[in-house]
Amino acid sequence: MDEAMAEVLLSLRHISKNFGEGDVLQDVSLDVERGEFVTLLGASGCGKTTTLRIISGLETPDAGEVILNGQDMTDLPPESRPVNTVFQSYALFPHMNVEKNVAYGLRVRGMDKRAQAARVREMLELVQMSEYAGRMPAQLSGGQRQRIAIARALAPQPQLLLLDEPLGALDLQLRRQMQIELKRLQKKLGITFIYITHDQEEAINMSDRIAVMRGGRFEQLGTPEEIYDHPATRYVAQFIGRSTIFTGTVRSANGYSAVIENENGRFTVDSAHAEIREGEICDVCVRTERMRASRTPVEGFDLPATVREARYAGGHVLTYVTTRGGVEAVAEGVERMCDAPAAGDTVYLHWNPAQAAVIGGASHGA
Repeated sequence: MDEAMAEVLLSLRHISKNFGEGDVLQDVSLDVERGEFVTLLGASGCGKTTTLRIISGLETPDAGEVILNGQDMTDLPPESRPVNTVFQSYALFPHMNVEKNVAYGLRVRGMDKRAQAARVREMLELVQMSEYAGRMPAQLSGGQRQRIAIARALAPQPQLLLLDEPLGALDLQLRRQMQIELKRLQKKLGITFIYITHDQEEAINMSDRIAVMRGGRFEQLGTPEEIYDHPATRYVAQFIGRSTIFTGTVRSANGYSAVIENENGRFTVDSAHAEIREGEICDVCVRTERMRASRTPVEGFDLPATVREARYAGGHVLTYVTTRGGVEAVAEGVERMCDAPAAGDTVYLHWNPAQAAVIGGASHGA
């Protein structure tokens, strides 16, 4: 194995799976590097849980290979794989206290009692639950139970940890706190994490890379910044974050900027990273926090719109408008409601051309 391949811990090679009602996974391939935090992100039914079950050995693919640490594990049972899973339901043993729950995997693997005790203490300290060692799961909060489930999964030192929407049952504030904790643990231990969620914010906040899934395929694979700032398809642009998408014809392009025109008007985009030419049709994605609505036109933009309403959103005002072509857009701007335009006013939409994502071909990823 060459040096570049030595850094790859997990390879999914052309994985397909069909449960009799259509393809759940269609020719999925993915390389995950050692120590990486990769998130599978997508709506329900996109195939992310099936992918995780195939990695863990709970499902066998109809085609393709699962290579872990250079070894083919496609047909090996779960207990023969150096992989552990953390579930949303915690799956703690209700009749065992915290200490025994964390020690369970170590005991099954035959670790001696002294080493078990030391490892359990280490794991409980890691998740900041040492003082709860003697408590039963029913005596813990949801967040505490999830910490114990994570400690139990980490105790045997798996090469790969799979996390199946582990924070989904927690309230918003606790979920955000646990996001920080999970990322801290992953970086400290250097264990490879594969995480699945339908929560975009969670994926963006925690991941080294994100695989956006749709219909059993990877729609786009990239860093959070790449996924958010440079969506590869219209689907990714709509699924991640809040945005307005304009479809138009390229009227002029010079390699670094382009003028796009449609029934809403004309606007300028940065085309340095987009493969578009004069006469082509493309999609332009503008994130809500980057869209502006001014009372006077801005050079390079001719996008008049009528204000429907303005809403205070804590620290800024969101202005909801309709363009003359019927597109409904949202712009973020002023900080106080008293400075916001009134319903019925005409405003002019604009943005920093470098902050709009150009997606070549209107049907691309539609």
